Amino acid sequence: MKDNLDFRSDTVTKPTDEMRRAMASADVGDDVLGDDPTVNELQDYAAGLVGMESALYVCSGTMGNLTAILAHTQRGDGIMMGAKSHTWINECGGAAGFAGVMPYPLDDETGIPTVESIRSSFQSSGNVHHAPTTLLTLENTHNRSGGIPADSETFSLVAGEARSLGLKIHLDGARIFDAVAFFKNDVKEYSLAVDSIQICLSKGLCAPMGSVLCGSAEFIGRARKYRKALGGGQRQSGIAAAAGLIALRDMRKRLSEDHSNAALLADLLLGIGIDVEPVPRRTNMVYFRTPPAIRDEALFERTCAKRGVRLLASGKGRIRMVTHFGIDEPSVRRAVDIIKEVSAQ
Repeated sequence: MKDNLDFRSDTVTKPTDEMRRAMASADVGDDVLGDDPTVNELQDYAAGLVGMESALYVCSGTMGNLTAILAHTQRGDGIMMGAKSHTWINECGGAAGFAGVMPYPLDDETGIPTVESIRSSFQSSGNVHHAPTTLLTLENTHNRSGGIPADSETFSLVAGEARSLGLKIHLDGARIFDAVAFFKNDVKEYSLAVDSIQICLSKGLCAPMGSVLCGSAEFIGRARKYRKALGGGQRQSGIAAAAGLIALRDMRKRLSEDHSNAALLADLLLGIGIDVEPVPRRTNMVYFRTPPAIRDEALFERTCAKRGVRLLASGKGRIRMVTHFGIDEPSVRRAVDIIKEVSAQ
């Protein structure tokens, strides 16, 4: 029997039995009219968790980030974002296409832009040649840099520089609780340094869909309008929000298990001669180079999949594996055994 070990992403998790029971019995209403009690409970819980006034349940992290950009900016504004960030690379150019803003990419190779890069890229409203910078977007943890979490002290320094320049700050916190689990701190150490935060409920937290966008009541009032304009106004969405409540209340508390399994995965891959990308702080992601025997990343991905290990080709000989609720220590060891066999072909 072929193995079925899926390391492509922490989005492949299935809802827990508790989530399925909660979804089946959820008290629902019409969320566009504001009377879905389960959605309202999720929004209130999320806002309280991060120490903000209000929250909005949205369909996805991408929708949450775009909704935030729309609510924070005007057409023709400039916004700073990491050159390797999800918002820059993986969100279909929505900031430019829908919000009409000019992105200024920053060096985020180490997971978070430096104070110096923000200062040097800032464009004031007094320069008629440039789109004036009004918003900084940050990502924590940072996916393409290896799942690196930013510590709260560094994060606050970067956010403080943006504040001194008069910028609003949005945090793509799709995996913010991985950072919290790594440093064993409080999410408020990040959320209170920014104007808005998007938290994904389906990345590592096992909910089947959705994100929550948190901020001030005034900001969420604007965001609600843009959510509707983007087609995100749903009706009895409490059925899905019921799983989101369990994700936020319970599933964030077990993320350190994923980090331990990712560390084991990295060590075992190094032990069979795989070139694993080093990171200063490892959460639930492992990036590595394809083995010399199969240099083409797409071929390596297909070959491993045939043997029952699903991983993600990330371009130019780069592979990503992500640990999550569906992957335990035996799964990690079995996957590495298969990768060893594939690499020797």
